[in-house]
Amino acid sequence: MRKPTACEACRNRRRKCKILEGERDCTHCTARRIKCIQKPPVGGYYHQSALISESRLLENRLDAHNGIQEAENTYPPLALRLELVQLYFDYIHNQFHTLFHPPSFLASVAEDRVENVLLYPIFALSARFSTDPFFGGTAPSERGAAFISRGERLLQISRASLTTVQACVLLGAAYIADGDDVSENVYYGIACRMAQLLDLPNCVASNPLEREINIRVCWSLCMVDVWSSTAVKLPKLMPNLNIPLPMDELQYLALGSDMPLVSPGSDRSSPILAEMIKLNRILLDINDFNELCVQDHLEGVQLEDAVQQLSKRLDDWYEALPDIMRDTPENFAWFASHGLGRYFAAVYLGYYHFGQLLFYQFLHVEPYSSIPSAGLYAEKCKDHAARLCEMIYRAFETPNSDVLYTMVAHVLVIASTVQIHTLLFSSDEVRISVSRSRLERNFGILLHLKQYWSTLSRAMNRLRAFHDTCRKSMDTSFVLDRWMLRFLVEFAKEVEEKEPDVQSPLWTLAGLTQGLDL
Repeated sequence: MRKPTACEACRNRRRKCKILEGERDCTHCTARRIKCIQKPPVGGYYHQSALISESRLLENRLDAHNGIQEAENTYPPLALRLELVQLYFDYIHNQFHTLFHPPSFLASVAEDRVENVLLYPIFALSARFSTDPFFGGTAPSERGAAFISRGERLLQISRASLTTVQACVLLGAAYIADGDDVSENVYYGIACRMAQLLDLPNCVASNPLEREINIRVCWSLCMVDVWSSTAVKLPKLMPNLNIPLPMDELQYLALGSDMPLVSPGSDRSSPILAEMIKLNRILLDINDFNELCVQDHLEGVQLEDAVQQLSKRLDDWYEALPDIMRDTPENFAWFASHGLGRYFAAVYLGYYHFGQLLFYQFLHVEPYSSIPSAGLYAEKCKDHAARLCEMIYRAFETPNSDVLYTMVAHVLVIASTVQIHTLLFSSDEVRISVSRSRLERNFGILLHLKQYWSTLSRAMNRLRAFHDTCRKSMDTSFVLDRWMLRFLVEFAKEVEEKEPDVQSPLWTLAGLTQGLDL
């Protein structure tokens, strides 16, 4: 690739840059008495190469200062780096967040053109899934710590750029994977503010791919902001964006840096991220609604109207989907065949979980006897929980579609408590049998996830705390109070059991989990 020789001013006006012999500045800048900036274009190949060189130089200086040698046993070889990045795209990207264009990013990794400030936190997230002997002797859930610290040392907050935004999101994700929601929110906060300072969605882009990545990163920040801010009870940082939704997924994956935007050539579309964004807007309002219910003790018509409106929004979202995006086994198989099975599953784990959150309080029927639709809403909660479980089962049964990101454990724990409700209060033996079967299967999945994520111990403890609460006070276990709100949304924290009235349990957790190593 020929290195650009034109200065910034001549490049912007698309004219030849002339420098007279013996002069440092071009004739155009000299005549106008402006600074002649002779650097490669921002974001281009040579600019990225320069940044990588600077980053590697900084890393070597830090290593020398701390007496650390960059040996083969501390930095993965190229083949393993490529594997780890692919594992990241398989199990984290598009499910946890959306930051990169996978084909071009992998190509850049192969050419050693990606900064380690991005690679280290990627390795921190993906190394747990590797079977390479490089990680022999280290438990999968413990492999990320060293990579996190190295990534942090390379992070330069003063360098406002897309790379820094992406690095902060990755570090935040790596920290929440270990249950550290404080560090997670600090890094997400930096990413959100920096993206706004850069005006990322409106930055001048050298090609359609670069612009699309900027748009996707901004939308990803908006979605992450809803989850993380709610969990720590802090205000959102990202404003309501007035920018285009992301393009069709298959079109995006086929896009190259030198290609113009084109319409999808197939009669089937895959607007997965766009639909996820629309759905996330509803989650924000559901979280606010549940907080209001606890704070102001909503009841009667006020409660009924609010639930109806949010329920309709969920229904409208689903009804407006293109046929290919509906939750059917055929559609799942189609997306899985295009390498998007996990992504498709993530959309519906969100949808069904949001329904759980909205209707959960109606499992505790007594206070809502004056609300005509209370029973309907309780059934909707059970339906969403059941469908969430079935989506996870289908993902695990479909090749290359298993979902292993940490949020799966949280939504599955909530769905499991809905199955517990059936065991406690239903008289339908068929329903009881199905719920018991789901609970046993869910425990198996949680145990499978536990080998990868240290936070799974907290998820299991949360379920135990809920079980103990049910044993001691069945009648108040499903009340939407402050304790229950924490249980539903604070996914990275331990939850203690309530202080209830003592009653005899109808079943025990030990009975359900007999033979399982909890």
